[in-house]
This record gives sequence, C-alpha cells and structure tokens, in this order.
Amino acid sequence: MNTTPRPLSPAPRPPLVDARRLGETPANHVRSPLLLPSAELLTVPAATAVCERRRAMAAGGEGILRRWLRGAGLLYLCVRGPRLYRVYRVNGRAAIGRGRSGEEAAPEGSWESFYQPRALEKHTDSILAWVSVLWTISYYSSPLAFFYLYRKGYVNMGRLLPLGQYGMTLLFLLAGVACLRGLGRWSNPQYIQFISILERTKMDNSVENKKKLSSYNFDFRSWPVDFYWNEMSSKEYQTLGPSGGVPLLKPEPRTRGAADGFLQKIQKLPCQITSYVVAHSFGRRMLYPGSVYLLQKAIMPMLLQGQARLVEEYNGKRAKLLSCDGNEIDTIFVDRRSSSDDKGSKLVICCEGNAGFYEVGCVSTPLEAGYSVLGWNHPGFAGSTGIPFPQNEANAMDVVIQYALYRLGFSLEDVIVYAWSIGGFTATWASMAYPDLHALVLDASFDDLVPLALKVMPESWRGLVTRTVRKYLNLNNAEQLCRYQGPVLLIRRTNDEIITTTNPEDIASNRGNDLLILLLQHRYPQVMSDESRLAVRMWLSAATPEQEASVFSHYGVEEDWCLSVLQSYKAEHSGPFPWSVGEDMSVEGKQQLALYLAQKHLKSFEATHCTPLAASAFQMPWSI
Repeated sequence: MNTTPRPLSPAPRPPLVDARRLGETPANHVRSPLLLPSAELLTVPAATAVCERRRAMAAGGEGILRRWLRGAGLLYLCVRGPRLYRVYRVNGRAAIGRGRSGEEAAPEGSWESFYQPRALEKHTDSILAWVSVLWTISYYSSPLAFFYLYRKGYVNMGRLLPLGQYGMTLLFLLAGVACLRGLGRWSNPQYIQFISILERTKMDNSVENKKKLSSYNFDFRSWPVDFYWNEMSSKEYQTLGPSGGVPLLKPEPRTRGAADGFLQKIQKLPCQITSYVVAHSFGRRMLYPGSVYLLQKAIMPMLLQGQARLVEEYNGKRAKLLSCDGNEIDTIFVDRRSSSDDKGSKLVICCEGNAGFYEVGCVSTPLEAGYSVLGWNHPGFAGSTGIPFPQNEANAMDVVIQYALYRLGFSLEDVIVYAWSIGGFTATWASMAYPDLHALVLDASFDDLVPLALKVMPESWRGLVTRTVRKYLNLNNAEQLCRYQGPVLLIRRTNDEIITTTNPEDIASNRGNDLLILLLQHRYPQVMSDESRLAVRMWLSAATPEQEASVFSHYGVEEDWCLSVLQSYKAEHSGPFPWSVGEDMSVEGKQQLALYLAQKHLKSFEATHCTPLAASAFQMPWSI
C-alpha cells in the first residue's frame, strides 16, 4: 500500500461573478439594480457589499431630496401662514411639540409666553403692519383724496399710468417683504412647531390636534371651523327668512290704501339712497365702533392679554362658529360644571356692548360669580368676520346658542343670557327665538335706538336719522323683550352717560326706565294704569335707595300683600303673559302692585355706563 500522503486540495473558491452581468446571474448570485462600471470578477459576498453601498447611496439621495422638498414646503407654509402672537402656558409651562426635524422640542419653560420672533420676522412684520394701517387710512380718506385730485386735474391717463406703475412696484416690494418674513419664520423652531400643528389640524380636526392647537394664539382667520350653524339643528325653520338669515321682527305692513304709489316711490328714492349710504358708511361705525380696524389695532395688546387670562387662568376653550350668513364667530367657553358650586351647571352667554370684546368685556362678571360662561364677539369684532348689522347680529347669536346646546351639551333650561348695553338686542332676540331660556339679565340696556340716535345727531337730521335707523339699524329691544315669557332682570346704572337722553345725572331720562315700563305694561296691562305708570315713574326718578324707600312709603306698598295677590292669580290661571291680574283692583292697590313689580324687575347699580358690573350685583331674576 502506498503510504505517501496525498497533497491537500485547496479549499473551494467561491463562485466568481461577472460584475457586468449581475443582473443576469442565477438565483445563487447577487442581483444588482445598478451595473458596476468595472469588468472585474467579484465574489458573491463582495458583490453583495457593493450593492448594499449602492442602495445606501441611492437611499441617501432620496432622503436628501425628501428633506429638501419638506423644507421648501415648510418655507411656503411660513410665507403664507398666520401671524403667531402667543404660546399659552398651562400649569406654568408653555405648549410642547416637535420642531422642524421631528425631534421632541426642548422643555419650553424657557420660552416666553409671548411668541419671540427672530429679528428678520420682527422687522418685516412691523413693515407689513404699518402698511396695513396706512392702507386703512387711505381707504377711509379715498373719497376726499379723489375729490382733491380731480379738482387739481390729476385724474387723467397721463397721471394715472405712472401711479399704476408705482403701485405695481410697491406690490412687488411688499411681496418680497412677505417672503423675507416667511424666511424668518422658517428659521424659528417655535413657528415651525406651530405651523406643523396647524396643518395637521386642518387635515384632521381631531380632539387631540385641536387641543395642541389651542395652546397658541394666532390670527383667527386661519383657525379651522369647529361648529356649523346647521349642525345637528332641531329647528324646523331651516328655510331662512327673506334676507337669508334668521327671522327678525319687522314693522307692521302698511294698509293697502296707505301704500305709496309709483310717483311717491320715485320722490322718496333720493332719501332712500341717502339712508343706505349713511347706514353703510359712518352710521354703522358710529353704532359699533368696535368694528373699526384702527381701534382694534390700538387695543390689540389688551385683547391678547385678556385672552391669555381666560385661557391660562380659567382654562377657556376657543372655538370658531360658522353662522348661516357665512360669518365666522369667535367664541370662548369656560366650563365650571365639574366644580362643587351649583352655579357651574348654569351657562351664562354674554353679549357685549358696541365697543366690547369678550377678552376684556362683561364675561368677567359671571366668571367671578362662579358660572360657566360662553363669550362671543360681534361680527367684525376681533376674530369674528362680517359687519354688525342687526340681521348679522341675530345670525351670530343663533349659532352661538346652537353651539351651546348641541356641542357643549347644555339644555335651554340651564342657559342664562346676560347682555350689556347694545348687546341687549341680541339677548332679547334670543329670548324671543328661544322662549325656554332659563333667564335674561340686561345691564345698562335701552328700549329703542331712535331716541338715543336723535340725541347725538343734529335736530335738522331727525327725519333722516329715524328713517335710517328703522330701515337698517332697528334695535327694537323692547318689542323683542315683550315676546319672552321667562324671568327678566334689568340693571340700571345711576350715572349712565350713554343711554340717558339729557345728562348722566338725570336718572329719569335713562332709557332703561322706558324698557321696564313697556315690559310691565305688556305683562300686567290691568295693573299698569295711568296712575300706576305715574307712581313707577316717580320711583324711577329716585337716585338713591333712600329716595326709593321714600316713594314706597308714600304709596304704602305692602310687599307681602302684593306677593300673595300674584301667587293667588298664578295658582288659578296658569296661562302665559299678559295677565289680567288687577282687573277689579282699586287705584291704590294697582299702584302698590306696580311699584312692587318694578322693584322686582329692576335693580340700580351706582356706576357709570362702562364700569364693570360687580359679581355681587349679578343675580338671577325674580320669579313668582
């Protein structure tokens, strides 16, 4: 046997792969999506490594492209995005979100509550803000400027063409400034975090996204709509009125014989055109000065501070409501239903005055009293859009009540409407349209707008003022109030300088007195005789509690007797107002009963018109 050892055969070499034919190799070879440039033969492991590197390079290229596109998209959103005012603090910390790259942002306790823009954004924002103010001033002064240019002979094509060129150049410059502002926002992680949340909320208006978005205060025009006027509505009059809004009380139609003929209509046409121009130009701005843009711009810091107080201290929830006329209504809701106080289960809807905003308005009174509160701004005020004409006001009030019922979950029996000054119009409309409301509280309100309008206008304009108010600005509070059957409380300011027709010290000329008398005349017509009205007027002329007590003593008012009379009548007659109580009563008895009813329906508050109402003076109305 040959014992000579055989030479060891070399280890089997891995199969060679033609790098140029990787795409055509069998299954045991590596298939490459890219052909390698060299013609060398590689082993399978080496080819696999090369392919992995190629895939990583391709993925890296796609990642760079994706990041570039995302950055460009964010830059576009920053250019067209809304102005950010504030990052709210909750429990001492600001909102926490994600930055541009998706990583969790650092704890934002170091961020100031006011949004801190970068220098580029800050300066470009100031330029655009000033341009906006100057444009508003130019808009209001344009008729005078056009008249002046026309008189000077500048209104011709030779003069207007260069002006058009200058205007186009200015527009291009402003567009450049807006792009620079967007670049400044793009470099700010706070704004990137905000705009990302806003875009997610627009695509998915979920509770979680809305909660994150509510941590920011920004231009409300970009806030998504939270509630629509016809959403889950139980009303059967979805067919709206002839004006495209909710029904309003209209003047009584004239008889056929008294109707104007064709010639009379032609003769009245200039007056009607004048009334329209007056109402839609300076008339509605005098009536609602809070809708003037320059005023809103001047008090913007106060509004931002008041909004922050409601959100941070009272956990207020902001929402945008869309009314039937397309106006967007800015609201805020403070929920107290979880508190131990029974007042928290009642919702107080606050209607502000003609220069009032819920940020700094009458919502503070029921808040301090412990109630749940829903505040809203008139159309054209702050975050609300539109023009505050009576029809738009009623449309806005309607969607606010719908929101309280169908989104916030309150019943009409738990809703109280509280109004200050001119807010009495929307409050009385609500009481007329929703007769099951729990109660109505009117503070410093009036019966009709015409006497107050005549007070501030020249006597020679009496006909024009009356016609304009009745046609376009008819705030008929007393007429609407008389349609309500529930409890009512009127609060009269003893030194009111706005709704008195003579001077603030003359409390007898306060139009709240007329509102009370009209209400009592409607509800208790048999009690309110001429003698009774004279006694009530005497009581209303008393400027101090001592004088009021003296009037009661003069007429010998026995409160227990008055209450027993009313209770006995209610027990025997369960019908609505007007009541026939006092039909067989003596003159002295009617006077006592009229004074007793006046005292229960009206309370005096020693203050001027704009003094905030103390929480202790906010009481529920009296009811039998």
